[in-house]
Amino acid sequence: MSWQQRIDEALAARRQADALRTRQCVDQGAGRWLIRDGQRYRNFSSNDYLGLSQHPALILAWQQAAEKYGVGSGGSGHVSGYTLAHQQLEAGLADWLGYPRALLFISGFAANQAVIAALGNKDDRIVADRLSHASLLEAANLSPAALRRFAHNDATHLATLLAKPIGGEQLVVTEGVFSMDGDSAPLADIARVTRQANGWLMVDDAHGIGVCGDEGRGSCDVHQITPDILIVTFGKGIGVSGAAVLCSASLANYLTQFARHLIYSTSMPPAQAAAISASLAVIRSEEGAQRRHKLNALIAQFRAGAKAQNLAVTASDSAIQPLIVGENSRTLELAAQLRAHGCWVTAIRPPTVPPGTARLRLTLTAAHEPEDIEQLLEILHDAR
Repeated sequence: MSWQQRIDEALAARRQADALRTRQCVDQGAGRWLIRDGQRYRNFSSNDYLGLSQHPALILAWQQAAEKYGVGSGGSGHVSGYTLAHQQLEAGLADWLGYPRALLFISGFAANQAVIAALGNKDDRIVADRLSHASLLEAANLSPAALRRFAHNDATHLATLLAKPIGGEQLVVTEGVFSMDGDSAPLADIARVTRQANGWLMVDDAHGIGVCGDEGRGSCDVHQITPDILIVTFGKGIGVSGAAVLCSASLANYLTQFARHLIYSTSMPPAQAAAISASLAVIRSEEGAQRRHKLNALIAQFRAGAKAQNLAVTASDSAIQPLIVGENSRTLELAAQLRAHGCWVTAIRPPTVPPGTARLRLTLTAAHEPEDIEQLLEILHDAR
């Protein structure tokens, strides 16, 4: 089979299953409203959970830093791309989250890949939640370490896998809030069994950081744990882009030597780092607390309405509220109906989620208003 035949067959199979992914070019995709071709939709697809992507303080910080540094970093942080703006952000993150060190990465995907690739050896074992993000599972699959997957959020199954003999070290991998179901990991239980097995715990808190916990410190703060490795990303609650690894000083020094994504990638623009620092200031302030309070009130409003309508939403207290539909074609139909009534919602289908669990991934943000939730519930009721 030629390369072209292989490509054509793979695309045809996706089309046949109503699973072909497409990209929608929009005029504006974050905030309360999504704008496409001049038409405005209530936006229930954005991960900008606190509505910070359009905050004046973040925009001003980016503009001022761009005037000072330019719009690019100019190289890897190991060469010339590590500026005072990067250093200040790393120091601020470490102080906020209670770690000796923080290292910046261009994306959460890169951070997860870098850490797992740098740590795993052939005698080691990586034990990951079976619903962990693709960046985590792909890195674990590519690592020379053995990969085992424990049942979703099942600390008992995790303990069973950790108890099996191993010649090297064990790394447990999970998320704080899962991106497709919106449910939270039992981090205290997972941390306990990991510690009993003398393993290390790595938590990707992409969807928890900024949104929950004291001063928005995320899922680990909620569960009162300090994992050995904490991954935080800046494209969700923080409203910008990029990621950081929080860890010990020795591990940070090790990653500086051996994390290839860190060594060989152009670092984020200094202006981006300045905007993230401005976002952290908002998140830690009274305004940040108010935004989290508003978001939680909107989540409660939606869940009460969904329960009254007997909608098949999962048990999520997060900003991610999946409506499980099942069939790919029906999910696409519902998404189209919602858009026809002014609500932008994304249909999530396999292989992003397991077969038979296609869904509308509804995301709520502090930029929404109660009337937006009412409108969404009305349209979902009519669409059924």
